[in-house]
Amino acid sequence: MMAFNDLSSPAALLASRRSGKARDMVAPGPDDAQLRTILQSAMRVPDHGKLAPWRFVTIVDGHREALGDALAAILAKEKPEASAFEIETARKFALEAPCLIVVLSKVSAERPIPVWEQELSAGAATMMLCLAAHAHGFVANWLTGWATYSPGVHALVGEPGERIAGFIFIGMPVRPLEERPRPGFDAVVRRWPG
Repeated sequence: MMAFNDLSSPAALLASRRSGKARDMVAPGPDDAQLRTILQSAMRVPDHGKLAPWRFVTIVDGHREALGDALAAILAKEKPEASAFEIETARKFALEAPCLIVVLSKVSAERPIPVWEQELSAGAATMMLCLAAHAHGFVANWLTGWATYSPGVHALVGEPGERIAGFIFIGMPVRPLEERPRPGFDAVVRRWPG
């Protein structure tokens, strides 16, 4: 396995986290025990009201091709003008990286917890999933795109009342990860009162 992250301390771990491209990931991915631990870590996020307003759907190897075929068919139905290239790209999407998890946001408008807080919890669970994968020596990629907002894809992987928060791909990078530009500290941090 290619060493790409610094696991020497919690601070180094956090400072070294970055996304890898799903299409550039190779095996191995997490085994069943590692994936269970990663998902359990993702569940340890702020959750006002203890609602667990998120769900995780793991797509295992034996079903990834079936998912790809379904994504291609859904795109062709929902977007009849889609090119053969777009349809094949939809099919290949399901096969990128060794591990694929769909994160779903499930909010309850009947509970006194604001919907926004429930959605933030789902985002935190998704980010914690990526960070936990990193802590286990893997690289993760949180992707959205057309499939995230497709009614057909939602019907395929979700249940009524849920929304897709993203597709999380986990694996090993084939090349060193590139650091992307980050905002300047003073551009996003200020003291109050100013």
